[in-house]
Amino acid sequence: MASEKENKRKFIDRIRHRYRLVVMNDDTFEENFSLRLTPLGFFILLASVTIVMTMLVTSLIAFTPVREYIPGYADVSMRRDLIKLALKTDSLEQALVQQNAFTENVGNVLKGNVKTDSTQNRPDKNKDYNKLNMNASAAEEALKKDIESQDKYSLEYSTENTKKSGISNFFFFTPLKGIVSEQFKSKDQHYGVDVVGPENESVKATLDGTVILATWSSETGYTITVQHSNNLISVYKHNSVLLKKVGDYVKAGEAIAIIGNSGEQTTGPHLHFELWYNGTAINPQDYIVF
Repeated sequence: MASEKENKRKFIDRIRHRYRLVVMNDDTFEENFSLRLTPLGFFILLASVTIVMTMLVTSLIAFTPVREYIPGYADVSMRRDLIKLALKTDSLEQALVQQNAFTENVGNVLKGNVKTDSTQNRPDKNKDYNKLNMNASAAEEALKKDIESQDKYSLEYSTENTKKSGISNFFFFTPLKGIVSEQFKSKDQHYGVDVVGPENESVKATLDGTVILATWSSETGYTITVQHSNNLISVYKHNSVLLKKVGDYVKAGEAIAIIGNSGEQTTGPHLHFELWYNGTAINPQDYIVF
């Protein structure tokens, strides 16, 4: 036990013992430089220099443009540009595939290589449909009366106003801030509003829901449809890029597409937005301020 204490004291004495480093002229033996220090002081000095150098290197990487040359420290704007370029490349690739398919179909039509359908819509002459009994049976009449009597004393008052009141307390997120160039006109079969916005502006989901349609057609271009609660559906047409696919769950205000000018039924970059409630088109401007 005593020997261990003596060894510890000897070790402490050694690291505290002072040493002198002298630099002398080899010819004249003149002392040019001398340094007195202990092993403990040398280790402390080495650790201090290491910590200072580490802090300087970290500051150089974190607060100067040097970090851009290190993998993983790219500029945020550069990443944003790369994402936009990737989206444009994907759009160009899809357009090229569609153009090649169109050219191939036109070539087949001109060459007469169009295959005819094996089945034809011809009436079945084996049966005489004029002799069919179209009158309801006694069981069918009883079922009809039973169903009609269920709502005989119903107090439900169903009008257009009461239908809309079911969603009047919803907070609709504006899908695109802009100018309404064409309003809702159900008589003209224009079941939505056309909103003109900035180029490359993102289109947001108006409510939480699930994407039930994400497709492209020649009339409406890139179209995405979202199913919401209370049998409410929102439709977004003429987009340039779709950011979601069928089955994705989106939150209100989440970007789902990019404004565009795709499809034949458009004359400029805009968003055609529709709201359908219980299978009926409703005017989006009654609930949303664009």
